[in-house]
Amino acid sequence: MPAPARTPRGKWVEEGLRALAAGGPDAVRVDSLAKALGVTRGGFYWQFDNRRALLEALLDDWERTSVDEVIERIEREGGNARAKLRALFGLASTGGDRLRVDLAVRDWARRERSVARRLRRVDNRRMEYMRGLFGEICADEDEVEVRCTITFSIFVGSHFMAVDHGGRSRGEVIELVLARLLA
Repeated sequence: MPAPARTPRGKWVEEGLRALAAGGPDAVRVDSLAKALGVTRGGFYWQFDNRRALLEALLDDWERTSVDEVIERIEREGGNARAKLRALFGLASTGGDRLRVDLAVRDWARRERSVARRLRRVDNRRMEYMRGLFGEICADEDEVEVRCTITFSIFVGSHFMAVDHGGRSRGEVIELVLARLLA
């Protein structure tokens, strides 16, 4: 008789990220994930020592996909700094699941120091990447920092805004902001 198939670790992480995005870390429960995956709870322990290990795996995956893979993609597509920043804006504005996970991690970081430290590291890595790109556009360090801060604020904050733009779409306004930042 063949050994029973085990649910791969990646499936648990994927489902855990969905739960995190939908309801924060409290929604990441082994029983709920097993039910969503259509497997028994016991299979979880073939992949993780405990729930905490799963939560760490979720944060590892979030960091890898939201920083490492984004930078790799932007660099692979190539172009000058302006083209890379345009591509970065494009990715950020079509965040979807990535954005929901990012916002859930930000909320989680308000309640847990270890997550706050991880978030700080991720945000610092994001800012360092943007500093390098904006540094190719302008030499003034203060101007680079201002442009990075505005850009990052737009990436995070614009998703919380419920505002009309005088007949312009959100995309049109983001284009205007981008044109100003890349000038």
